[in-house]
Amino acid sequence: MLNLTDKFLELVRLAATSLPPDVEKALRESVEKEEPSSASRGALETILKNVELAREKSTPICQDTGTPIFYVHYPQGWSTIELKAQIREAVVEATKLTYLRPNAVNSVTGKNTGDNTGDEHYPTIHFEEMEGNTLSVDLMLKGGGCENVGAQYKLPNSKLDAGRDLEGVRRVVLDAVYQAQGKGCAPGILGVAIGGDRGSSFIASKETLLRQLDDKNPDAELAALEDTLFEQANQLGIGPMGFGGETTVLGAKVKAVHRLPASYFVSISYMCWAYRRRKMTVIGDNVIYA
Repeated sequence: MLNLTDKFLELVRLAATSLPPDVEKALRESVEKEEPSSASRGALETILKNVELAREKSTPICQDTGTPIFYVHYPQGWSTIELKAQIREAVVEATKLTYLRPNAVNSVTGKNTGDNTGDEHYPTIHFEEMEGNTLSVDLMLKGGGCENVGAQYKLPNSKLDAGRDLEGVRRVVLDAVYQAQGKGCAPGILGVAIGGDRGSSFIASKETLLRQLDDKNPDAELAALEDTLFEQANQLGIGPMGFGGETTVLGAKVKAVHRLPASYFVSISYMCWAYRRRKMTVIGDNVIYA
């Protein structure tokens, strides 16, 4: 098995310092929707200058470099023990090189480990064995501010008059955006999961954030819901960083997962404008980053 520690390090560097093209494109398009000389337009222009400088100088896009969440799809016969060790080593090195800020804090003692490693959940690594000879690794860096405004609802919700249907889902998702206001570093991206148990629902909501902003949901009903959430969230007038304006979210992605008849959860993972995700694919000796 290959030693991919240096390749994982480069994946972390790219995710932390270079915003994906689809996200930057959406931000640039959003600038033109805001009024000249407005606070909302100024916020977006400052964000884009920051994006350019971070890429040029290979420095973190945001001071909160987030929780590293890896999604590893590996070929049969590969060792997850070795892959995990290499990923953790790369995270430690990335912290030394200041691509990542030391973020791993013991929840009981309050002590920071200083290298972004902790128990078996930090960094978070999801493994799935796949057929074939290709290794693919998605990395998401999820900031604390946007994580704090994530939400989970249990339907029906009488307060919001939200039933167990897609209309109910629409109501609670828009409520989550309204409650967040600018605290999640808007404009944000919505990752929504319908169903599952409490844990699997939140996991699925984060998985939706790995999709490209300009893709189309293959499920026609969910695609229509995504369009509706995007349009109506942007009608709330919250705007970039809560300054008001036309751009509250850059996109909405929805996934439905099976559930127990007794439960109907809707989980919303909110991602800030610093939508840091990158992908690494290994085919033989070739490593491709996207």
